[in-house]
Amino acid sequence: MPRINRRHALALMTGTALTSACATPGEEAAQSATSESSDPAVFRHGVASGDPDASSVVIWTRITTLASEVDVTWSVYDDPEMESLVASGAAKATDETDYTLKVVVDALQPGQTYYYRFEAEGVRSRLGRTQTLPVGAVDQLGIALVSCSNYPFGFFNGYDAIARDPEIDFVLHTGDYIYEYGGPEGWGEETASVIGRPHDPPHEIITLADYRRRHAQYKSDAGSREMHAAHPLICCWDDHESANNPWTDGAQNHQPETEGSWAARRAASIQAYYEWMPIREPMPGRTRAQFWRSYIFGDLATLITLETRHTARGKQVDYAEWAPKLNTEADYAAFRRDVLGDPDRHMISPTELEDISVALSESVAKGQPWRVIGNQIPMARMPVPDVIGLGVLSTPLETSLEAHKRLAWLGKHGLPFYTDTWDGYPVAREAFYDLCKSNKAADLLVLTGDSHSFWANILHDKSGENMGIELGTAGITSPGDFVDSGFDAETAKALDQVFSDQLPEVTWTDNFHQGYVRVVLYPDSAKASYVAVSTVLSPIYNTRTIKAFDIQTDGKNLALRQA
Repeated sequence: MPRINRRHALALMTGTALTSACATPGEEAAQSATSESSDPAVFRHGVASGDPDASSVVIWTRITTLASEVDVTWSVYDDPEMESLVASGAAKATDETDYTLKVVVDALQPGQTYYYRFEAEGVRSRLGRTQTLPVGAVDQLGIALVSCSNYPFGFFNGYDAIARDPEIDFVLHTGDYIYEYGGPEGWGEETASVIGRPHDPPHEIITLADYRRRHAQYKSDAGSREMHAAHPLICCWDDHESANNPWTDGAQNHQPETEGSWAARRAASIQAYYEWMPIREPMPGRTRAQFWRSYIFGDLATLITLETRHTARGKQVDYAEWAPKLNTEADYAAFRRDVLGDPDRHMISPTELEDISVALSESVAKGQPWRVIGNQIPMARMPVPDVIGLGVLSTPLETSLEAHKRLAWLGKHGLPFYTDTWDGYPVAREAFYDLCKSNKAADLLVLTGDSHSFWANILHDKSGENMGIELGTAGITSPGDFVDSGFDAETAKALDQVFSDQLPEVTWTDNFHQGYVRVVLYPDSAKASYVAVSTVLSPIYNTRTIKAFDIQTDGKNLALRQA
């Protein structure tokens, strides 16, 4: 088979964005993420599909009803005209799963496009499109890398653009699909008050009912519904699906004295995630928290998604706790060695490492050119440059921005930008690299979210050996850190530039835009296009490619160059 079957790939779907073409690289095209009439009231959260393999895929919907239970039928076709029925069945939607419904449709053909819909209470859902994974020869694979969709900060125009993008086969969401914040002081609420998108419920979410309600709100966004109806989803979670910066025994944004048990809150967040996302239940012997997967795309690629929050992660190092104790260079050296470098602070569990090892070794044995890692948080080394000594920032005053003071301190001592990323777990990162090298897989293509910025990074282990390329995506709506911290545009651009100029692993970065990364894999090369939306403050927007890189592979190493 030459590639994933795109038969009817841009076929008309009533009421969906698939009737319009996406802007090609370097062009702009006006788009509108508004299609309220395309989702009947019974199916107001649309349809979705995901977690595919070569012979099956999950299809999903949610029923809005006042009944205690609802009979639902589903149908799958291999043509958009719905003339060739492939599979069908019936199920019940109940309050036990918040009236969400997931069906694993099996006995499908590999590498094929399928169309599906649901019917309940005499109403039919919109038509969704999905795909199975290919087998055999595959000469092209298009992945949309997305992350960080925060409802109050804006409309999910990046999702809408992905629905229109003819080069996309699958969507990889690397986390922060929802955010837990809420209330008048919640992050983004100032913007929400202007554009009319406050969080629902209007408070920080803690209970199962809260998490369900928040997921429902996010899937009510028009752009979200378009993307899910157009492409199957492959996903992993990060922190905000539960609470900011969690580790195995707690989270930065969880206060047990007022918010109860962390274990109960985490269980509620995970249950809601499994209900509201088009993903399979865990295999026998595994828990829902063990949410890592691998996907095989014929002879072209294996994609491995990571879980780095709930099954192994040690508590993050808190700079605020340690700063008063660090007075001499010896103190800082000991801090780097003994605190950041504590070998007992893990990121990935032994069971997950075993599964990763198997997936990597099988990929290498098959001669696949690409080993892709779906990764939540930046992996590249990012010690903050000496922004004061380099003249990027002035010596901070008492009245300076807190971010200005923080960057000055970090840069003076060459400390990591953040300690919640892989930089805060350097021993765990080396353990992951060692595992990859032991499987002759030092040519990783790491696709990363979390940072709200675009990145193109070259990865190395502690000895300097090349480990591959990291592509990072900006947020769908979440703003870049330098902009969000209050720096003016000129200073924020200078900070972007100094990171790319001074850090060996950073080739390019941009924290000014929202959007996604289009990654197209070929047998001996890949192209990464950084697609930005012109605004998230209105559902009327343009798209353009602000940067593009070519990636070459020789079977052992990856090389990055600007396209």
